[in-house]
Amino acid sequence: MANVAVYNMEGKQVDTIELSDSIFGVKINEHLVHMAVLQQLANNRQGTQKAKTRSEVRGGGRKPWRQKGTGHARQGSIRAPQWTGGGVVFAPTPRDYSFKLNRKEKRAALKSALTSKVTDNKLIVVDELKLDEIKTKKFIAVMSNLKVQKALVVLDDMDEKVIASAANIPTVKTVQTNELNVFDVLKYDTVVMTKAAVAVIEEVYA
Repeated sequence: MANVAVYNMEGKQVDTIELSDSIFGVKINEHLVHMAVLQQLANNRQGTQKAKTRSEVRGGGRKPWRQKGTGHARQGSIRAPQWTGGGVVFAPTPRDYSFKLNRKEKRAALKSALTSKVTDNKLIVVDELKLDEIKTKKFIAVMSNLKVQKALVVLDDMDEKVIASAANIPTVKTVQTNELNVFDVLKYDTVVMTKAAVAVIEEVYA
């Protein structure tokens, strides 16, 4: 089991914690991590792009000029793709980009992502993360004490004061344990977890 230091909000080490190898010490599966990120990005796509083909554009029912004898190239419709205002060749239509990964694959990908953070010493555990008021400056001070800038902060519960204090910081995102995903873990340089959040993750994903 990996031993990780536990810090307080002042950035001082107050304890150590043993992380479960079944979650934070697995063999990294890069393919599953890639597929999990791909799935999340694909599922976020709206898929509402639409353009009209020549059959959908209004007008152009009459042949613009006779077939022969004008000196022009033959044309069948003023709404053909080569005409201004004409239809689009192979126009995009609304579609669903989403695809599925089974639950075991998703879990294995998340475990791989968390393991990579532990391996790179980019996982910081804090004993607690509590603020007595909504104050962005105080949250920035905590991040400064922990010496992190671009961070994913994982909370064990819905702490509105912490979430609201971090909301205006573009380099920080707060999530609860049930919102944890591979894309966010990889996107942010450092993952900051409360000790309680680690316990919840080890219980849920064991």
